[in-house]
Amino acid sequence: MTPSAPAAPRELSDLWSEIHPQDLPPPALVRHALVEARLRRLHELAPDLFHLEEVGRSVEGRSLNLVRFGGGPRHILLWSQMHGDEPTATTALLDLFEYVRRHREHPRVARLLSALTLHALPMLNPDGAERFQRRNAQGIDINRDALALQTPEGRTLKAVRDRLQPSLGFNLHNQSWRTAVGGTGRPASISLLAPPFDVARGDNPGRVLAKKVCAVIRDALEPLAPGQIGRYDDSFETRAFGDNLVRWGTPTVLIETGPWPSAEPDVPLLRLNFVALVTALEALASGAVEHADVARYESIPFNESKGLLHLVIRGAHVFGEAGAAFLADVGVAATLAVRDREGSRSVVLTGTIEELGDLRVYGAVELVDGTGLTVVPLPPGGVKEGDVLPLPPRSALTLRVEQPAELMLLRPVEPAGNYRVERIIRYGY
Repeated sequence: MTPSAPAAPRELSDLWSEIHPQDLPPPALVRHALVEARLRRLHELAPDLFHLEEVGRSVEGRSLNLVRFGGGPRHILLWSQMHGDEPTATTALLDLFEYVRRHREHPRVARLLSALTLHALPMLNPDGAERFQRRNAQGIDINRDALALQTPEGRTLKAVRDRLQPSLGFNLHNQSWRTAVGGTGRPASISLLAPPFDVARGDNPGRVLAKKVCAVIRDALEPLAPGQIGRYDDSFETRAFGDNLVRWGTPTVLIETGPWPSAEPDVPLLRLNFVALVTALEALASGAVEHADVARYESIPFNESKGLLHLVIRGAHVFGEAGAAFLADVGVAATLAVRDREGSRSVVLTGTIEELGDLRVYGAVELVDGTGLTVVPLPPGGVKEGDVLPLPPRSALTLRVEQPAELMLLRPVEPAGNYRVERIIRYGY
């Protein structure tokens, strides 16, 4: 590979494994104090490279910290976690900083630092992050505060944008785990958007640039997540920061991190974010972005915001709230939550029954063949897979929408009236 050649996606994926700090907790457990400590340490290790500035305070007085590095003429602004329960990109930015620190002498990184000046707000909503909630401590959605500017966090982002006048912004979020790519039923692990600047959703040079950056990211991520790259809804939102930054002269790229089909989704999703950011910044630094094909962005399938379930059991016997058992699909939706237990925090996946009936139009992270099985609520006590037991009384068989997804799948065995527990489904609560 020549010094000027861009990094291949697989190479960047391997680099992420090398530079990601192993002592970091899962993204959902990263809090303001940890981010602030990491930024201070970053500055101590490379004071000539990383410059820190407190640019504001949250409602509850937590510092809003801006990281600056690079000395190029093109200014880029990145911000993450304006929604407190959307944490993936905050850790991905910490990984980006570590990559630049460790590899600053590499020709690709040196070119990036000479062509770009990067400004990053890794955690815009620290009060929301503390609670793992979308809104800030006032109860306001910061991403709907671009015009009213009722939040100190929103005012800070607007002030930073106005002072720096960046040529491009990266708006980093997480999206619902119900999000599928088009009608494919596949999880939208990363969704991209070049937001419009008006209701007509027209183009100007800035939006065309953002589309080209999205095209570069798509081409980098598809080898790592084939069929799992979607396009976010491009309706104009009058109050949103991304849309208004385009109107104010800073085109933006929205990156939304979604579901990943594995029991441990954080690692692959962090990899995708890291590869997306490094690839996009390298393309901006080298000028390769100007040659990107806008059609590669335009052909990304739009998301289906409710097209995905976490688990679907196909064709099982189900007891509804009345009547005899019937054949149906059971659909479970899941979401991440943070639980405080005995003074320690943990991340759990919570699940609820979202749909009952004919669910053929839904995709799922996991499909279970329910042929010949009966799905019933998991009873209290020590039931385990392989146990043989009689069918519980009718009052204990009912499945209903919004019920916690604590279930067992039963198969009839001899003697008649007995059932073997084939599988237990339990989510953390």
